[in-house]
This record gives sequence, C-alpha cells and structure tokens, in this order.
Amino acid sequence: MFRPVLRGKTWYLKRRVPKRYAEVEPRAVIWDSLKTDSYTIAIQKSVGVWSAYIEGWEARLAGRDGDAAEKFRAAQYLAGVRGFQFLSVDKVQEAPLEEVLQRVESSRGPDGLPDEAVAPALLGTVEAPKLRISDLVAHIEELAANDNRFKNTEQMRLWRSPRARAAANLTAALGEDIAVADIGTAHARAHKKWWKARMAREGQSAETANKDFNYLAGMLARFYDDLEHEDPPRPFAGVSIRDPHAKSTRKREVPVACILNKWFAPGALDGLNDQARDVLLISIETGCRQSEIFNLPAAAICLDGPIPHILVANEESDDPDERREIKNLSSDRTIPLVGVALAAAKRHPDGFPRYRNTSGYSNLVNKYLRNNGLLPEGVTIGGIRHTWESRMKQAGYDTDDRGELMGHSLKRLRGREIYGDSMPLPDRLLIAQKVMLPVPAHLS
Repeated sequence: MFRPVLRGKTWYLKRRVPKRYAEVEPRAVIWDSLKTDSYTIAIQKSVGVWSAYIEGWEARLAGRDGDAAEKFRAAQYLAGVRGFQFLSVDKVQEAPLEEVLQRVESSRGPDGLPDEAVAPALLGTVEAPKLRISDLVAHIEELAANDNRFKNTEQMRLWRSPRARAAANLTAALGEDIAVADIGTAHARAHKKWWKARMAREGQSAETANKDFNYLAGMLARFYDDLEHEDPPRPFAGVSIRDPHAKSTRKREVPVACILNKWFAPGALDGLNDQARDVLLISIETGCRQSEIFNLPAAAICLDGPIPHILVANEESDDPDERREIKNLSSDRTIPLVGVALAAAKRHPDGFPRYRNTSGYSNLVNKYLRNNGLLPEGVTIGGIRHTWESRMKQAGYDTDDRGELMGHSLKRLRGREIYGDSMPLPDRLLIAQKVMLPVPAHLS
C-alpha cells in the first residue's frame, strides 16, 4: 500500500510510473491531486485513481501493439476515461462546436501537445476493425462459444449453416466481400433488393429471405457488442419482406385415427428399422420433438424407478459428439413413459445411437410413412407433438398443465412471473395415463 503526500492542505497521489508503461507515459512520476484535505478519504481515493492510470496505460499499450479490434476497444476505453463517448471522425465533425473544442483540449498531454494515444480516441480517427463478411461467421462462433457449449457436432452444423448462408448471400448481393464495419443501410437495402429478384426468379419465400436478414442483424449486434460500441449501427433494423399471399406454416396434427388404424396396424411399421420405429412410438406418448428422443443418452432414460421416465435437459461433455442442447430453458423437463412409449424405451435402454447427433431421422420416417399411405396429405411426423397436446386439451387439462408437459414457457403463457414448484412426476404420470392410447399386442 502506498501513502498520499500532503502539499499545503491537499493530499496528492505520488507514484513512480512502472517501466512497463514508459513507452506510453512520458512522466517518470505521477503527481495527481486527490482533491481532499482528509487523509482517510485520500487513502480511499488513491486506490481508484491509480487503478484508472493503470487501465489507461494498458489501453494505450493495446492500442499501440494490438490488432485492429484491440485498438478500437482501446480507443473506446480511452474516450470513456476522459468522459466522452467514442465517436467516428465523421460523427465528431457533426458534433456541436463546444464539444469538439472540449475533445481537442482533453486530448492534450502534460506538455500541451496532442497525446498520440488519446487524441485519435477523442477525435475518432481510430479505424474500425476490418473483419470481412467472409470471416464474420467464424468470428461470431468464437464469441458465442459459451452460449453454444451444450451443442453437439450436428447442432453446431445447424447453427453455423444458416449464418454462413446469410453471409454468403450478402456478399453475392453486394458483389464484393466488404468489411463488416462498413456494412450500412444501403447495403442492407441492396440485399433486400437482391432477395426480391431471387424470389421472383426462383420462387424463394419471403420467410427464407427474412431469416437471412435476422441472422445478419444478430451477428452484427454481437460483433459490435464485442467491440463495446455504445451506439452500434443497425443496418438491418426494420429490413424485411412481407408476402401478403404467404400461406400459414403451422404444422398440422397427425389424426389420432391415423395412429390407431394405420400406424398401430400389424406390420405397418415393419419396414422401419427398430430404432426409427421406436423413436416414433415414444413421440406419440410424450409429445417430445424427435431430436429430444433420439439424442437421449442412456443416463436420461430412467426405467428402474417406480415411475419410468425420460429427462430432457442440456448435456455437457468434453466430447462434442456427446453433448446435447435442448431448444430452450422451458424444454428442460421430466416426462413419464406410458403405453407404446414405455415399451419402446424398454427395447432401447441405452438410447438410439443410430440417429444421435445426426439429421436424417425425420426425412427417413416421413418418406416411409408417405410412401406407404400412412400419413395424410400435408402432414408430417412433427404434427405428433401437436396431436399430444390436443389429446390433453380434449381430456380437460388447462393451458398450464399442458404447457408444463410440452416444455412451453409458462411465464410467456401467463404473461407474468411464475412462482412455486413445477408439477411433480406422479401428477405428470396421471395426465399421461389419462390420454394414453391403447397398446397393440405386437407393439407391447
């Protein structure tokens, strides 16, 4: 701990500048008024004042020796230390004259000359990082590593692909791979115009185009957040394409009669391999998404207790092939196994390795069912989830009960905070048993 120095009636900070900062701080010793005549207050203030010096010198070192992103962050920090928001040079030129003069005055060093590190930060002449569109997805993937820590290899592919496609489409629309920091509203409008032409030429949907815009807006927001930009550009804000003739994309339910009369008919599902068939059967009595079932690790299939059940939850592992990320926090739930689902789970206590961490399950099963006349026109197996909720609704269960078993957000359904414990497993079992379909002998 160092002690302040009294000069007259005012206490001062006096400390020698560490050698590390000699190249960015011309003074050998720092004298700085602590603006108090109280020794106790001076001791308290001196720690914060010295810390601010250290942080400022570190920012100067980063701005001198670092890459473009580090220099940009250093400039933002130095501007903040001097009490200003970092602005680009064109924004500084548009600022009121009084503010410009304050920035110029604050950028001077102890010798009265412009400080080579502070002046660019206050006057906005530090160049923004020149990350190119082609490198944006990889950069964002690094920034989102913690967010994606539960994703397995296939889930990461599904995360990466639409973002890479959006970035590639933007480059195609602009005709060049420009710097990310240069993307402005004119570029976003050019991208929108490119998409309209493609829709007219190829029949692409407005929904597909809007996904592009949303992915780009999200990546740009994270890009500027990493730079700690206080007023980040939002070139894709409000950019969308509306198609008044677009048809609803809501998934249709699989009729219960179709399940009972066609799927449960002897031999109907024999053309499927045993894992594909049993994932399908488990979905009928749990309302789970297919990926929630075929990605289950053995530890999440609990058959030995008084109530057999499965656990849908995030799974963390050093092996990316063993990770599992669920759709959202509300999807974390315990689901009792009854009927054909229980029989199917008993046949696969270790899960479904054939489909774990893959993406071909839905296409395979949908194709089989359609080719064999086991699905109504326009219906997919994704509709089983909706069928299960409708069965609960018809049995008289309210929105909250259905939402808990489906993995929906009760906070969003109620429009307020949720208090108390979640529904216990025995109560979940009663609901599942109430809506359970009869089990054919050949599927038991």
